[in-house]
Amino acid sequence: MFFLLLTCGGLLAVYLLLRVTVMKMPRCTSTARLDGKTVIVTGANTGIGKATAMDLARRGARVILACRDEGRAQAAVTDIQRETGSKEVLYMHLDLASLKSVRSFAENFLKKESRLDILINNAGLVIGGKTEDGFGRMFGVNHLGHFLLTDLLLKRLKECGPSRIVTVSSMAHAWGKMDFNCINAQKDLGKGDSALGLLMLYSHSKLCNVLFTHELAKRLKGTNVTCYSLHPGAIKTELSRHSNIWWSLFMAPIFLLFFKDVVSGAQTSLHCALQEGIEPLSGRYFSGCAVQNVSAKARDDAAAKKLWEISERFVGLA
Repeated sequence: MFFLLLTCGGLLAVYLLLRVTVMKMPRCTSTARLDGKTVIVTGANTGIGKATAMDLARRGARVILACRDEGRAQAAVTDIQRETGSKEVLYMHLDLASLKSVRSFAENFLKKESRLDILINNAGLVIGGKTEDGFGRMFGVNHLGHFLLTDLLLKRLKECGPSRIVTVSSMAHAWGKMDFNCINAQKDLGKGDSALGLLMLYSHSKLCNVLFTHELAKRLKGTNVTCYSLHPGAIKTELSRHSNIWWSLFMAPIFLLFFKDVVSGAQTSLHCALQEGIEPLSGRYFSGCAVQNVSAKARDDAAAKKLWEISERFVGLA
């Protein structure tokens, strides 16, 4: 019994040490004000997106919560307005699983809003199935919807520069791969709806985010718009709320022990959106509020260009 207690105590001590060292999340140190500026945050009704929108509202920005679920989004608007005292927080409908909805959102936004200074492509999910346009849902929501949204809003971002595009990826991109034969044939990044299959599809979609940002930076050279992708950290969010029960059971103990709060998860998004002096790092990948090196597959020029061209064709831009 003594040995068991000693072992448990040792494991607890190691865990607590990890919590205050390796697992400790850096904070965004920017003191920038955003008065008179407009920001879009996708998926801002919950989790990291809501925490990001909350911080930006406190800085004086006009914040657009671009979300699918009106009820949850309006509740988030109320919460953010109450917490920050800002009335410049509003909801606009956006369903990233529908290219028609993405186009409608962009059209409405451009008609109603004269500025766009920061676009934060934050929304993401872990779920199988198809979008209404026939794409794999994670491929469609995590990548294609944001790809089209960014393209449709790019002219306004250029007009209001210097401006930024921030895309929330994940360290899971390191496990992803680009199977272009599967993408062309199946309109999806892979197959499988088991817990492991969903994890791999998610990883592929997050690699798409990094490659998209890599290629976007090249296309933005000579403009006053910069772009960044990032890993927010291991964060307790509702990312997998639509996934199956086996995925939820698999992830529950990991979330409980090792994942951090959403305010911590928003810090690298805020760093990429606000930090002065990172313009020369456009196209790079950040984690822990610092630029990070990525593997060769995540900065593959040919793969990034091919993904861009396929994405253009899939969303009707080519």
